Amino acid sequence: MSPGPRWVVLGGSGFVGSAVVRAATAAGAQVTALPAPRLQAPVDADAAALLRLADPWVPALAEQLAGAEVVVNAAGLARPGAEASPELSGADALLPVVVVLAADAAGADRVVHLSSAAVQGDRAVLDASDDLDPRTPYARAKALGEQAVALLRPDTRCRVVVARATSVQGEGRATTASLRRLARSPLASVAGRGDDPVPVTSPEGLGAWVWGLATEADPPPVSLQPGEGWTTASLLRELGGREPLHLPVRPARALVRAGYAASRLLGGRGRAAVRRVELVWFGQRQR
Repeated sequence: MSPGPRWVVLGGSGFVGSAVVRAATAAGAQVTALPAPRLQAPVDADAAALLRLADPWVPALAEQLAGAEVVVNAAGLARPGAEASPELSGADALLPVVVVLAADAAGADRVVHLSSAAVQGDRAVLDASDDLDPRTPYARAKALGEQAVALLRPDTRCRVVVARATSVQGEGRATTASLRRLARSPLASVAGRGDDPVPVTSPEGLGAWVWGLATEADPPPVSLQPGEGWTTASLLRELGGREPLHLPVRPARALVRAGYAASRLLGGRGRAAVRRVELVWFGQRQR
Protein backbone atom coordinates (compact mmCIF):
# COMPACT_ATOMS: atom_id res chain seq x y z
CA MET A 1 0.00 0.00 0.00
CA SER A 2 1.42 3.40 -0.96
CA PRO A 3 2.05 5.86 1.87
CA GLY A 4 -0.42 8.69 2.36
CA PRO A 5 0.32 12.34 1.67
CA ARG A 6 2.89 14.05 3.82
CA TRP A 7 1.44 16.73 6.07
CA VAL A 8 3.24 19.22 8.28
CA VAL A 9 1.13 20.85 10.99
CA LEU A 10 2.65 23.89 12.63
CA GLY A 11 1.40 24.14 16.19
CA GLY A 12 0.47 20.47 16.01
CA SER A 13 0.88 19.94 19.76
CA GLY A 14 -1.71 22.59 20.68
CA PHE A 15 -5.43 22.11 21.24
CA VAL A 16 -6.45 22.93 17.66
CA GLY A 17 -3.33 21.55 16.00
CA SER A 18 -3.58 18.20 17.75
CA ALA A 19 -7.16 17.81 16.48
CA VAL A 20 -5.86 18.32 12.94
CA VAL A 21 -3.03 15.85 13.52
CA ARG A 22 -5.45 13.19 14.80
CA ALA A 23 -7.83 13.61 11.86
CA ALA A 24 -5.10 13.54 9.23
CA THR A 25 -3.36 10.56 10.81
CA ALA A 26 -6.63 8.62 11.03
CA ALA A 27 -7.23 9.33 7.34
CA GLY A 28 -3.85 7.88 6.39
CA ALA A 29 -1.62 10.93 6.06
CA GLN A 30 1.99 10.96 7.22
CA VAL A 31 1.92 13.81 9.71
CA THR A 32 4.74 15.78 11.27
CA ALA A 33 3.92 18.29 14.01
CA LEU A 34 6.30 21.25 14.13
CA PRO A 35 6.57 24.12 16.58
CA ALA A 36 6.17 27.47 14.91
CA PRO A 37 8.91 30.11 15.06
CA ARG A 38 8.25 32.79 17.65
CA LEU A 39 7.89 36.04 15.77
CA GLN A 40 7.26 39.64 16.64
CA ALA A 41 5.84 42.40 14.47
CA PRO A 42 4.97 46.05 15.06
CA VAL A 43 1.39 46.46 16.25
CA ASP A 44 0.83 49.14 13.58
CA ALA A 45 2.20 47.11 10.64
CA ASP A 46 -0.03 46.80 7.58
CA ALA A 47 -0.33 43.84 5.23
CA ALA A 48 2.33 45.13 2.83
CA ALA A 49 4.78 45.64 5.71
CA LEU A 50 4.23 42.07 6.86
CA LEU A 51 5.37 40.77 3.48
CA ARG A 52 8.67 42.63 3.91
CA LEU A 53 9.10 41.53 7.52
CA ALA A 54 8.56 37.87 6.57
CA ASP A 55 11.56 37.50 4.24
CA PRO A 56 14.29 36.73 6.81
CA TRP A 57 12.24 33.93 8.36
CA VAL A 58 11.28 32.09 5.17
CA PRO A 59 14.45 30.10 4.27
CA ALA A 60 14.80 28.28 7.60
CA LEU A 61 11.13 27.30 7.72
CA ALA A 62 11.19 26.24 4.05
CA GLU A 63 13.94 23.74 4.94
CA GLN A 64 11.74 22.25 7.65
CA LEU A 65 8.81 21.98 5.24
CA ALA A 66 10.78 20.26 2.47
CA GLY A 67 8.80 17.35 1.03
CA ALA A 68 5.48 18.36 2.55
CA GLU A 69 2.46 18.17 0.29
CA VAL A 70 0.08 19.85 2.73
CA VAL A 71 1.06 22.48 5.30
CA VAL A 72 -1.43 23.47 8.01
CA ASN A 73 -0.80 26.55 10.10
CA ALA A 74 -2.54 25.80 13.38
CA ALA A 75 -0.14 27.96 15.41
CA GLY A 76 -0.72 31.42 16.82
CA LEU A 77 -1.84 33.04 20.06
CA ALA A 78 -5.46 32.10 20.76
CA ARG A 79 -6.08 34.94 23.21
CA PRO A 80 -9.29 36.78 22.32
CA GLY A 81 -8.97 39.10 25.32
CA ALA A 82 -5.29 39.97 24.84
CA GLU A 83 -3.97 43.50 24.49
CA ALA A 84 -2.13 44.54 21.33
CA SER A 85 1.53 43.51 21.44
CA PRO A 86 4.41 42.65 19.09
CA GLU A 87 4.01 39.00 20.16
CA LEU A 88 0.32 38.93 19.21
CA SER A 89 1.02 40.60 15.86
CA GLY A 90 3.90 38.23 15.19
CA ALA A 91 1.97 35.05 15.96
CA ASP A 92 -1.38 35.89 14.37
CA ALA A 93 -0.50 38.30 11.55
CA LEU A 94 3.14 37.77 10.51
CA LEU A 95 3.37 33.99 10.97
CA PRO A 96 0.72 33.17 8.30
CA VAL A 97 2.77 35.12 5.75
CA VAL A 98 5.97 33.29 6.67
CA VAL A 99 4.18 29.93 6.48
CA VAL A 100 2.69 30.56 3.04
CA LEU A 101 5.97 31.83 1.58
CA ALA A 102 7.97 28.98 3.13
CA ALA A 103 5.48 26.33 1.99
CA ASP A 104 5.53 27.74 -1.52
CA ALA A 105 9.33 27.76 -1.56
CA ALA A 106 9.35 24.16 -0.31
CA GLY A 107 7.05 23.05 -3.14
CA ALA A 108 3.96 22.21 -1.08
CA ASP A 109 0.71 21.69 -2.97
CA ARG A 110 -1.59 23.28 -0.42
CA VAL A 111 -1.56 25.49 2.66
CA VAL A 112 -4.45 25.66 5.10
CA HIS A 113 -4.17 28.65 7.40
CA LEU A 114 -6.39 28.50 10.47
CA SER A 115 -7.83 31.93 11.13
CA SER A 116 -10.78 32.86 13.34
CA ALA A 117 -14.39 33.90 12.84
CA ALA A 118 -13.52 36.73 15.25
CA VAL A 119 -12.33 38.68 12.18
CA GLN A 120 -16.00 39.47 11.50
CA GLY A 121 -16.57 40.88 14.96
CA ASP A 122 -20.13 41.20 16.19
CA ARG A 123 -21.85 40.54 12.87
CA ALA A 124 -25.28 39.01 13.26
CA VAL A 125 -24.41 36.37 10.65
CA LEU A 126 -20.93 34.96 10.10
CA ASP A 127 -19.85 34.03 6.57
CA ALA A 128 -16.78 33.44 4.40
CA SER A 129 -16.80 36.85 2.73
CA ASP A 130 -14.11 39.54 2.78
CA ASP A 131 -16.38 41.72 4.92
CA LEU A 132 -14.21 42.01 8.03
CA ASP A 133 -15.00 43.96 11.17
CA PRO A 134 -12.43 43.04 13.83
CA ARG A 135 -13.18 44.62 17.21
CA THR A 136 -10.32 43.43 19.42
CA PRO A 137 -6.51 43.37 19.10
CA TYR A 138 -6.67 39.59 18.66
CA ALA A 139 -9.28 39.85 15.91
CA ARG A 140 -7.37 42.67 14.20
CA ALA A 141 -4.18 40.58 14.15
CA LYS A 142 -6.08 37.61 12.68
CA ALA A 143 -7.74 39.85 10.08
CA LEU A 144 -4.39 41.36 9.11
CA GLY A 145 -2.99 37.87 8.65
CA GLU A 146 -5.87 37.05 6.30
CA GLN A 147 -5.34 40.26 4.31
CA ALA A 148 -1.62 39.62 3.94
CA VAL A 149 -2.24 36.04 2.79
CA ALA A 150 -4.72 37.36 0.22
CA LEU A 151 -1.98 39.61 -1.19
CA LEU A 152 0.28 36.58 -1.59
CA ARG A 153 -2.30 34.25 -3.15
CA PRO A 154 -1.99 35.38 -6.82
CA ASP A 155 1.79 34.83 -6.80
CA THR A 156 2.01 31.45 -5.08
CA ARG A 157 2.15 28.10 -6.84
CA CYS A 158 0.54 26.30 -3.93
CA ARG A 159 -3.19 26.52 -3.24
CA VAL A 160 -3.84 28.65 -0.14
CA VAL A 161 -7.02 28.23 1.89
CA VAL A 162 -7.98 30.45 4.84
CA ALA A 163 -10.03 28.43 7.33
CA ARG A 164 -12.06 30.57 9.75
CA ALA A 165 -12.52 28.45 12.85
CA THR A 166 -15.44 29.25 15.11
CA SER A 167 -15.51 28.43 18.84
CA VAL A 168 -13.85 25.02 19.16
CA GLN A 169 -14.57 23.56 22.58
CA GLY A 170 -13.35 20.39 24.25
CA GLU A 171 -11.51 18.84 27.17
CA GLY A 172 -8.25 20.56 27.98
CA ARG A 173 -9.29 24.01 26.77
CA ALA A 174 -9.47 26.81 29.32
CA THR A 175 -12.46 28.46 27.62
CA THR A 176 -14.39 25.19 27.81
CA ALA A 177 -13.63 24.82 31.51
CA SER A 178 -14.78 28.40 32.08
CA LEU A 179 -17.98 27.80 30.10
CA ARG A 180 -18.67 24.62 32.06
CA ARG A 181 -18.29 26.48 35.35
CA LEU A 182 -20.77 29.06 34.12
CA ALA A 183 -23.22 26.37 32.95
CA ARG A 184 -23.15 24.76 36.41
CA SER A 185 -23.51 28.03 38.30
CA PRO A 186 -26.68 29.90 39.31
CA LEU A 187 -25.75 32.49 36.63
CA ALA A 188 -26.33 30.04 33.74
CA SER A 189 -28.83 31.83 31.55
CA VAL A 190 -29.99 32.47 28.00
CA ALA A 191 -32.17 35.11 26.39
CA GLY A 192 -35.70 34.07 25.46
CA ARG A 193 -36.35 30.47 24.49
CA GLY A 194 -32.65 29.72 24.05
CA ASP A 195 -33.07 28.47 20.48
CA ASP A 196 -30.55 30.86 18.93
CA PRO A 197 -27.69 29.00 17.19
CA VAL A 198 -24.18 29.22 18.63
CA PRO A 199 -21.04 28.69 16.49
CA VAL A 200 -19.56 26.09 18.83
CA THR A 201 -17.82 23.06 17.37
CA SER A 202 -15.86 20.03 18.50
CA PRO A 203 -12.18 19.21 17.89
CA GLU A 204 -13.35 16.24 15.83
CA GLY A 205 -15.48 18.49 13.65
CA LEU A 206 -12.59 20.87 13.14
CA GLY A 207 -10.23 18.06 12.17
CA ALA A 208 -12.66 16.66 9.60
CA TRP A 209 -13.26 20.12 8.15
CA VAL A 210 -9.54 20.86 7.75
CA TRP A 211 -9.01 17.44 6.15
CA GLY A 212 -11.69 18.27 3.59
CA LEU A 213 -10.17 21.67 2.79
CA ALA A 214 -6.75 20.07 2.34
CA THR A 215 -7.92 17.25 0.08
CA GLU A 216 -10.87 18.45 -1.99
CA ALA A 217 -10.05 19.34 -5.58
CA ASP A 218 -11.34 22.91 -5.63
CA PRO A 219 -11.64 24.38 -2.13
CA PRO A 220 -12.78 28.00 -1.67
CA PRO A 221 -10.11 30.58 -0.85
CA VAL A 222 -11.88 31.28 2.45
CA SER A 223 -14.03 28.80 4.38
CA LEU A 224 -16.09 29.23 7.55
CA GLN A 225 -16.18 26.21 9.86
CA PRO A 226 -19.63 24.58 9.69
CA GLY A 227 -21.79 24.61 12.81
CA GLU A 228 -22.83 21.46 14.65
CA GLY A 229 -26.38 22.40 15.58
CA TRP A 230 -25.86 23.77 19.09
CA THR A 231 -28.18 26.44 20.48
CA THR A 232 -27.64 28.72 23.46
CA ALA A 233 -29.83 26.54 25.70
CA SER A 234 -28.73 23.12 24.44
CA LEU A 235 -25.05 24.00 24.94
CA LEU A 236 -25.57 25.08 28.56
CA ARG A 237 -27.73 22.02 29.23
CA GLU A 238 -24.97 19.78 27.87
CA LEU A 239 -22.24 21.44 29.91
CA GLY A 240 -24.23 22.11 33.08
CA GLY A 241 -26.56 19.16 33.25
CA ARG A 242 -29.62 21.32 33.90
CA GLU A 243 -31.91 23.87 32.32
CA PRO A 244 -30.48 27.42 32.30
CA LEU A 245 -32.50 30.43 33.35
CA HIS A 246 -34.49 32.03 30.54
CA LEU A 247 -34.21 35.83 30.67
CA PRO A 248 -36.57 38.28 28.99
CA VAL A 249 -35.03 39.33 25.68
CA ARG A 250 -35.40 43.10 25.97
CA PRO A 251 -33.79 43.53 29.40
CA ALA A 252 -30.98 41.17 28.35
CA ARG A 253 -30.34 43.29 25.25
CA ALA A 254 -30.31 46.42 27.40
CA LEU A 255 -27.74 44.90 29.74
CA VAL A 256 -25.45 43.98 26.82
CA ARG A 257 -25.71 47.52 25.40
CA ALA A 258 -24.87 48.94 28.82
CA GLY A 259 -21.86 46.63 29.03
CA TYR A 260 -20.53 47.80 25.68
CA ALA A 261 -21.08 51.44 26.68
CA ALA A 262 -19.12 50.93 29.89
CA SER A 263 -16.32 49.25 27.94
CA ARG A 264 -16.07 52.22 25.59
CA LEU A 265 -15.74 54.57 28.57
CA LEU A 266 -12.91 52.36 29.85
CA GLY A 267 -11.04 52.49 26.55
CA GLY A 268 -12.18 49.07 25.39
CA ARG A 269 -11.34 47.16 28.57
CA GLY A 270 -13.81 44.44 29.37
CA ARG A 271 -15.21 44.28 25.85
CA ALA A 272 -14.26 40.63 25.36
CA ALA A 273 -16.15 39.70 28.54
CA VAL A 274 -19.26 41.55 27.38
CA ARG A 275 -19.05 39.81 24.02
CA ARG A 276 -18.86 36.41 25.72
CA VAL A 277 -22.04 37.18 27.65
CA GLU A 278 -23.76 38.32 24.47
CA LEU A 279 -22.82 35.08 22.70
CA VAL A 280 -24.04 32.93 25.61
CA TRP A 281 -27.37 34.78 25.70
CA PHE A 282 -28.03 35.44 22.00
CA GLY A 283 -25.70 33.18 20.01
CA GLN A 284 -24.60 34.05 16.47
CA ARG A 285 -25.83 32.76 13.14
CA GLN A 286 -23.68 31.67 10.25
CA ARG A 287 -24.00 30.78 6.61
